Amino acid sequence: MAVSFQHTPSPRIETRRKAGPPTVAGMVSGVNGRIALVVTKVVGTMWCAYVFTGLALVALPSALASGSVLAIVTWISQTLIQLVMLSVIMVGQNIIGQAADRRSEMTYKDAEATFHEAEQIQQHLAAQDAALNQLLSKVATLETQLQAASTRRIGG
Repeated sequence: MAVSFQHTPSPRIETRRKAGPPTVAGMVSGVNGRIALVVTKVVGTMWCAYVFTGLALVALPSALASGSVLAIVTWISQTLIQLVMLSVIMVGQNIIGQAADRRSEMTYKDAEATFHEAEQIQQHLAAQDAALNQLLSKVATLETQLQAASTRRIGG
């Protein structure tokens, strides 16, 4: 009785290796997606937040000169916060996206290492199967020799 096992790797392993890890940039498709990505990269910078702050400050003297609390609150809420926070939030989202891409890449590399280890285990098991087959062959030979010797003693 010989040990016989043939490892067949999953086809998904090769497909995954070719595809690589998913990234935010890899999710963009079409002209609209590319335009949105460019606008997001430009508006989602602190430099854009500074420009928006400067733009909002242009209207501040007018709001203060009006003397109206409503005008000042309106300037703060509708002009300053909306313009500046838009860019600041986008900067935060970009950082979160980059961190997600890094985590994805690390997970991808960890999976690659795991697959490599599994392949090593398969090779180790194949070597053990070969050693077991040699031992089984020797045991079978010894059994045959013992049976022959036993038969000679009984018959002789």
